[in-house]
Amino acid sequence: MKLLWQAKMSSIQDWGEEVEEGAVYHVTLKRVQIQQAANKGARWLGVEGDQLPPGHTVSQYETCKIRTIKAGTLEKLVENLLTAFGDNDFTYISIFLSTYRGFASTKEVLELLLDRYGNLTSPNYEEDGSPSSSESKTVIRNAIASILRAWLDQCAEDFREPPHFPCLQKLLDYLKRMMPGSDPERRAQNLLEQFQKQEVETDNGFPSTIFFSLEEEEELEVGGPAEFTSFPEDLVAEQLTYMDAQLFKKVVPHHCLGCIWSRRDKKENKHLAPTIRATISQFNTLTKCVASTVLGGKELKTQQRAKVIEKWINIAHECRILKNFSSLRAIISALQSNSIYRLKKTWAAVPKDRMLMFEELSDIFSDHNNHLTSRELLMKEGTSKFANLDSSVKENQKRTQRRLQLQKDMGVMQGTVPYLGTFLTDLTMLDTALQDYIEGGLINFEKRRR
Repeated sequence: MKLLWQAKMSSIQDWGEEVEEGAVYHVTLKRVQIQQAANKGARWLGVEGDQLPPGHTVSQYETCKIRTIKAGTLEKLVENLLTAFGDNDFTYISIFLSTYRGFASTKEVLELLLDRYGNLTSPNYEEDGSPSSSESKTVIRNAIASILRAWLDQCAEDFREPPHFPCLQKLLDYLKRMMPGSDPERRAQNLLEQFQKQEVETDNGFPSTIFFSLEEEEELEVGGPAEFTSFPEDLVAEQLTYMDAQLFKKVVPHHCLGCIWSRRDKKENKHLAPTIRATISQFNTLTKCVASTVLGGKELKTQQRAKVIEKWINIAHECRILKNFSSLRAIISALQSNSIYRLKKTWAAVPKDRMLMFEELSDIFSDHNNHLTSRELLMKEGTSKFANLDSSVKENQKRTQRRLQLQKDMGVMQGTVPYLGTFLTDLTMLDTALQDYIEGGLINFEKRRR
């Protein structure tokens, strides 16, 4: 009885690997219930299983083999997109679309998907006009439509190739022939028109919505220290959060990949990963702004500098309430820099409750245990409407609760702006530690999955 219970509990079991030409798969076995049959007494009475309570039924199971591709040729990885759709493995499709630029171009993947697997007029699909052939075409058409829809939605920037947009034109031609009037065709057409419009606006001198200012010399205009301390702290935090959120929403996921981001410092790659560079440029601009307001002006007295530091601590706390970890990290990093942290007399003049607040905010980004605190906090905040703040300082508790209550009363729902630096470091380290190809020249897709 105990063994039976243990067998039911361990419904998934590792089976090992399967190797076939051009691919390596990880195999697991999963026990799934296929039906509930009536027991012998119920059958004698002529009653079906679903008409009786559980105690009068017998569950029947079968073991299914689940294969997950670990490595393969480009052809196999693209072919697996169709298999994944049939198996409802949408995670594979999402991972592939987000990471394929590390081993292939948009043109290569599109040609394989459309010309090899999506050519529904090929003789391979004309098997005597049998019903099975027709059914196979429908399955493949649905799979390709779903994959293309996800590609256009999640990775539209893959098709930005001005001025002629060859991949998008190829895709649109295919959809007009194979799936006229379909949703993917409408999406592709809309995307092409959007790209063309942006090109015209750029040629006419209007800035395109996807280009960012990456000038390192750019500075935030905050005026002198006296003017800066007169700004409402919540307003400054809100403006910073607005700018950070706009940049974060435009981040292209594959720009974060280690295989792409790690090449950014080469001279020929100065325009690589512009959406990530834009967030970093904003981060660096803010840290410079903090430093200039605290250190700028030799005429500043100790108390005045302390007031500026106190102001930035309050702004950082407001950013924490707004769940803006990017600006929060930038402000804390600036205040922890040697040029500011060594101002002992200035820090001694900062009120004690603000020093305790600064320590609490600094602890969020402690490098202890690979930044565990900030990682866990980000996971928690990402699924909540409002910030989850636990402060040990009574004055901070009161201040925080007032601000949070005001947001709730106004019906404000907040998203989270993360600090990307931690994850860029993770992805770069993974890219360095794991091989791109395994024995036999197969693409190591397990690396992308991680």
